[in-house]
Amino acid sequence: MPIYEYHCAACGSDFETLVFGQATVLCPSCESAESTRRLSLFGFRSGGTFVASAGGCGCGASHG
Repeated sequence: MPIYEYHCAACGSDFETLVFGQATVLCPSCESAESTRRLSLFGFRSGGTFVASAGGCGCGASHG
């Protein structure tokens, strides 16, 4: 039961919601079903420091 990020095409609101199976996702602001799932980044704690997943591949290579 993952939490996904969504964008509502009807009202423009961005929100997160817990998804059960193939349930229809309704916007909490306008209750429209015109929501699309967005690409989400995750983060984790490493030694007490917050690390975002977008920070790199962790391979030590320079990407830029």
